Amino acid sequence: MKKKGIVYLVGAGPGDPNLITVRGKSLLQEADAVVYDALIDPSILRWAHPDAELHFVGKRSGSHSMHQEEINKLLVRLGRDGKSVVRLKGGDPFIFGRGGEEGMTLAAVSIPFEIVPGISSAIAAPAYAGIPVTHRGVAGNVAIITGHRFRDGSEYEHDWSALARMDTLVIVMGVGNMSRIVRRLLDAGKPSDTPAAVIQWGATSRQQVISGTLGEMVAKVAAAQLRPPAVTVIGPVAALRERIRWFDLPERRPLLGQRFLVTRTRAQAGQLSRLLAGQGAEPVEYPTICIVPQNAELLDAAIGRLESYTWILFTSANAVQIFWEHLQGLGKDTRALAGLKVGVIGPGTALALEQHGITPDFIPGSFVAESLAEEIGPVAGERILLPRAEQARPVLTGRLREEGAQVDEIKIYRAEPVLDSPPPLDVDWVTFTSSSTVRNFILALAKHGLTLPDGVKTACIGPITAQTARELGLPVSVVAEEYTMQGLISSIVETLQHEHEKSGSGKETGK
Repeated sequence: MKKKGIVYLVGAGPGDPNLITVRGKSLLQEADAVVYDALIDPSILRWAHPDAELHFVGKRSGSHSMHQEEINKLLVRLGRDGKSVVRLKGGDPFIFGRGGEEGMTLAAVSIPFEIVPGISSAIAAPAYAGIPVTHRGVAGNVAIITGHRFRDGSEYEHDWSALARMDTLVIVMGVGNMSRIVRRLLDAGKPSDTPAAVIQWGATSRQQVISGTLGEMVAKVAAAQLRPPAVTVIGPVAALRERIRWFDLPERRPLLGQRFLVTRTRAQAGQLSRLLAGQGAEPVEYPTICIVPQNAELLDAAIGRLESYTWILFTSANAVQIFWEHLQGLGKDTRALAGLKVGVIGPGTALALEQHGITPDFIPGSFVAESLAEEIGPVAGERILLPRAEQARPVLTGRLREEGAQVDEIKIYRAEPVLDSPPPLDVDWVTFTSSSTVRNFILALAKHGLTLPDGVKTACIGPITAQTARELGLPVSVVAEEYTMQGLISSIVETLQHEHEKSGSGKETGK
């Protein structure tokens, strides 16, 4: 019997990927197919099942990847094919999201569907701008309207007189018709000195806010060259931004407005992306490498004789993960490391180890192979297990052997390039966390006939990675003083602050 399909109309929220609901994320992880819009943050798709079909049906003002009728037909086809489908929509499906139309289409052909509400940009964008749409003693009601025109150019005939009396008016899809909207409200009696604000790309790192009065908005929006997506707030609450502004404060999010290309593996990119987003940046994930395990028999044999080693050294989180998968596959656990001393190259690797219940005995002061070899202490006559990458530099093994250690180096994985798609280069920064990411990024550029645009800066996690970048012709803008993800971000922030101080710009995002 054929599996019966179901379509979930899921609101993805206003922009910040972390604002999707728990239910929405859970459905996304399990779906056979995902049908998503243009305003969806691409990083949300990392939660989709690896085997899920991805269908982009983006619609933006004046540009349609797929018309609504075609989207409806696609949902029907996927449902009839017996698939579990997530229709991922920006904001909330039922607030100017055309979810009602899609629901009626599915109901008409008896395809089961469910609605998963999302956080609407009509509420979230003002909130991220520090503007409550209601406020005790200031605004006891709010109206949310569209400022869009019908496709044939006619207007929605709002009751402008009634809207002019509302405490708060929130207008979505209205920035392109700002002059018409302002004229209608002024003609309906709305005072020209009513506080107002326009929030572009609300709840994202590109957020920009223009504040003023209703009478000033047309000129201010034109001067700032604001384009959709944008939300307009009209009413006394707009003036509260001066007191409640929180998200787009430069001192709290110094990387606001900066786009970063993250070149780590897909499994590891999330950590750096989260740290960047926490500083206000927009991370764009472009994995340049994938991890391919190898030499499984050699690793299993080494695990079988763990009691013969005095040390085990890990130089990457990947090595920890692969080692632990084999350890557990052989029916062993942390007790197998009893009596062994464990060393790691840095805090990132230490964290990966601690997630398995092991605290390392040794971390060098500088997180490079040279320091690991120099600071580990006397190792003459000791037997050391070193599971690592195929491309790892030979310096660690060589120096340990020079000191009299017996080193069993097992190359348990290799980093292979991922070159399928061209790297997105409409970014401000490219980050590199290993020499492999640098080499494979250069390969990706070459394969697709691209060069790094002028003005795009590069940031490297440490001197070894930076050396590789320079050898391959890339300018290096930042080298982390502490060779960790957090150290990388701290060095970037410090560099930008020095540049701003030197230029005396004082420019802020989200005024």
